[in-house]
Amino acid sequence: MSIIKTPRPSLKTVLKTSTVAGLAAVMLTTGLPAQITQSFAEAVSVQAPAVPSFANVVDAVSPAVVSVRVQAREQASDDESNFTFDFGGRGFEDLPDDHPLKRFFREFGGPDSRDGDRADRWRDRHGPRGEGRLRPRAQGSGFFITEDGYLVTNNHVVSDGSAFTVILNDGTELDAKLVGKDSRTDLAVLKVDAANRKFTYVSFADDNRVRVGDWVVAVGNPFGLGGTVTAGIVSARGRDIGSGPYDDYLQVDAAVNRGNSGGPTFNLSGQVVGINTAIFSPSGGNVGIAFAIPASVAKDVVDALIKDGSVSRGWLGVQIQPVTKDIAESLGLSEASGALVVEPQAGSPGEKAGIKKGDIVTALNGEPIKDPRDLARRVATMRPGSTADVTLWRDGKSESVKLEIGTLPEEAKATPPDTRDEQTDQGQASEEALADLGLAVTPSEDGTGVSIASVDPDSDAADRGLKEGEKIVSVNNQQVKTADDILKVINNAKKDGRSKALFQIEADEGSRFVALPIGQS
Repeated sequence: MSIIKTPRPSLKTVLKTSTVAGLAAVMLTTGLPAQITQSFAEAVSVQAPAVPSFANVVDAVSPAVVSVRVQAREQASDDESNFTFDFGGRGFEDLPDDHPLKRFFREFGGPDSRDGDRADRWRDRHGPRGEGRLRPRAQGSGFFITEDGYLVTNNHVVSDGSAFTVILNDGTELDAKLVGKDSRTDLAVLKVDAANRKFTYVSFADDNRVRVGDWVVAVGNPFGLGGTVTAGIVSARGRDIGSGPYDDYLQVDAAVNRGNSGGPTFNLSGQVVGINTAIFSPSGGNVGIAFAIPASVAKDVVDALIKDGSVSRGWLGVQIQPVTKDIAESLGLSEASGALVVEPQAGSPGEKAGIKKGDIVTALNGEPIKDPRDLARRVATMRPGSTADVTLWRDGKSESVKLEIGTLPEEAKATPPDTRDEQTDQGQASEEALADLGLAVTPSEDGTGVSIASVDPDSDAADRGLKEGEKIVSVNNQQVKTADDILKVINNAKKDGRSKALFQIEADEGSRFVALPIGQS
């Protein structure tokens, strides 16, 4: 058998032949120019990864979210009024029936119009005589929580408002009345009365199950653009933004802007995990940091507002501040937790039970207290009149007292003492040196404590904010009247192995505690 060998075509020859044949085929079958081939006939398609969609949640909850428009009556000043409704102490009703002005207002719908509808419209617009007309004041968001028309929003949205209108997501406008509001948590409840109408409503979630990183959806009325939806995640829990004693906000990064206030933040089950109330913004717009009132806080407050129109909170009646590591060490406490009592208020439940300045509240009804905010929130949730066991750290050991929880007065302030820098002029007096602490003191003119005459700017005392003119009332909860008293307490503390002493400082703004190092004195 003979084998015939044929020359193997080169790659160049193959490509050239295939290209020519292919182009010819294209020309014969399609008549298209040679540079267009069938390989470009289909659009590019990419398989998208599986990602969550918020559409189902939004479809379900949007009918429950409303825009809230607030109006307030503004009294026009004298120079803004072209005329008044008073004629020598008489109103229109006192004018003769044939008086031209009385006929004018009867005809055109003034306050004395015989046409009741016209008169009502006049008063709705201008208010009763002397009260001024309604003018737009604020615009925010809200959401229904019952099918019969109770809805939640922020207190700062409705505060000082005289008339309230809610706009549904279909554009329907309905009048609402204020049921109650609570400034301490910035919550308010409105009620819409619409005969034979049931509203779509949403429920509160168990925010204790909310985790940092969970998806959330915010629905609201930013900049008046009702029905706006934004999404993000829970960025943090338990935020204190300094807005009040009960701060415990959820932080979210969903876009929230002015007008979102009072609107809900939902989980993916369509439950409200928080109520949008504040943003952090150097520019006034969204920068991805928003704060929402947790559902657990909102639910209790809203229930109370619907039931009673107000919120009754428990009250201990003591001024408190945080326990720092230095303070804990100065008092022989093993860890920096609890709430340090600065001053019990006269006649308060705490004062009646024997709680003293310098005590540290370490537990309430057997549950450890983390810090002053924790104590304030937990006391506030207790029913006034109920009994509480308060555990204290006093004189190096733990004690317990029983007391009856009081009712928080409206004017009561539960904020820590203000420590703004203020100085008072001091008369010249003989100064006794406490140089190692950076202090020079003199006996107080009223015989209580010692006045700080000067503070070494390079000392620990200066670093911790002590100022000339302030008064040292006690050291380690022992009253002092002279520098010798201070040194005696410090020496006893050193014998007990402590490296810091707790100074109670009084100033015009209030009282506070400061722990100063004493190891080298």
